[in-house]
Amino acid sequence: MRRKLLSTAILVFSLAPVAIATAQSPGDPAAGQNKARLCNGCHAIPGYRNAYPAYRVPKLGGQHAEYISAALKAYQTGQRSHPTMHAIAATLGDQDIADLAAYFSGKTKP
Repeated sequence: MRRKLLSTAILVFSLAPVAIATAQSPGDPAAGQNKARLCNGCHAIPGYRNAYPAYRVPKLGGQHAEYISAALKAYQTGQRSHPTMHAIAATLGDQDIADLAAYFSGKTKP
């Protein structure tokens, strides 16, 4: 019984991101461009490195929309840990995330 319950839980949680991604309305790249101004402060600077923890800040242009959406939702919930990203993502609604994902996924990498 316990094994079956565990298997069911694993299945449900593995399908959850798919359900979230398909339930989301399409993003508007033009709206995303306007909303991305704060993101660009770190993610659009060539060679930019985060002070703490020290690492190279990833570029978002050209990333898959699904990845960007999933990452922002993970920062919202604390599943991904980064205080600044959590604070920013916590202010975003589902449409904001969809718009940002549409904008960045349509950009070419710098």
